[in-house]
Amino acid sequence: MKKKVKFKFINNIALSVLLLSSVAYYKAFKIPGTMFIREGEVLKSSSIIKLIEDKSVKASQGFDKKDRNIDVSILGLLKIKSISLKSVPKELSVYPGGQPVGVKLNTKGVLVVALSDLEGSNGKINSPAAVAGIEIGDSIIKINEEPIINSEKASSLISSCEGKEINVTIDRKGTIINKKIIPVKTKDGSFKMGLWIRDSTAGVGTLTFYDDKTGIFAALGHPITDVDTGTMLSINSGEIVSSSIISVRKGVKGTPGELKGIFVDEDVTLGEIRKNTECGIFGVSNVSLKNKYNKKMKVALRDEIKEGPAQILTTIDEKEPKMYNINIEKLLPQNSIGPKSMIIKVTDKELLEKTGGIVQGMSGSPIIQGDKIIGAVTHVLINKPDTGYGIYIEWMIKDSDILK
Repeated sequence: MKKKVKFKFINNIALSVLLLSSVAYYKAFKIPGTMFIREGEVLKSSSIIKLIEDKSVKASQGFDKKDRNIDVSILGLLKIKSISLKSVPKELSVYPGGQPVGVKLNTKGVLVVALSDLEGSNGKINSPAAVAGIEIGDSIIKINEEPIINSEKASSLISSCEGKEINVTIDRKGTIINKKIIPVKTKDGSFKMGLWIRDSTAGVGTLTFYDDKTGIFAALGHPITDVDTGTMLSINSGEIVSSSIISVRKGVKGTPGELKGIFVDEDVTLGEIRKNTECGIFGVSNVSLKNKYNKKMKVALRDEIKEGPAQILTTIDEKEPKMYNINIEKLLPQNSIGPKSMIIKVTDKELLEKTGGIVQGMSGSPIIQGDKIIGAVTHVLINKPDTGYGIYIEWMIKDSDILK
């Protein structure tokens, strides 16, 4: 009997240790690949999960003086992974946006948005591009080593090949690939490869923040993607211009709403777009992008954000930005960059009455809590128009290059 009791006791201890270890491993694994800490502050570990600086990694290995490599381990014994720790100035602050901006983008090369068979003199011909392995979402950046700057350039080079094999260089999600393709002669006498391409896009979004020291701005909180393929656009150039909201389509369950805007003074460029990333669009302004909320706000790090009441700063009419009440329903433990960091719900009666909640065009609207900018609106839930997602502001700060 004593042996059975002893065995049961030992078994319970083993199960408890295994359970605690599993929980600790899960928590350690969920720590994000990049963490932020204010200059002068000390990184805190828990009694179980230890965060220890790896001093063997030096600046020459890809880290500047403000970056540190941190080992995440259980009890300082079992290493789970390494993360990057980036120092943020104690008083890092920016001007919140909230005003609509017109966005114009020119892609890097031309984007393949569809593949199609062709009608030749002897009937239907399979798309030469598809046969050669070209895929929807690929970007054609060169034809016969000539850089492709727009759709007209691509069409001209294909048409002038006279049926000879051409070398097509594509960018497929960052990987450069070369394809040999022989365009075919169609019924109208022109040579084609059987694809549809696009070289630009335009729309209206919301400015998230502006830094007067560097001129850097950020908007949207999520990437600009092609409307047909869903591919994140690789940009060659872009600009933001003034925009005005002229109407609102109210969101209802199953159908997202939309802010409809127009470009104003389209020939006057407010800023140049340099990057299109998972966290939004970023660039450098030509003019001051302050609005009536010309008071700088401190940037909140993730551990300073709390679930509960907050506000969004956005524009839903021809007037200036206005604060509207929301509630942060849940903070999500992201371990990699992405636009879905927190779940937010609109509680403001005026905003619900006018828009139904979160609508298209509102993406990028800064989220404010405790007089700090903590994130930006990114998405709406189609079946719950009063609810959507926001991105942690630290992700946007990281991609903005303000900290360089």
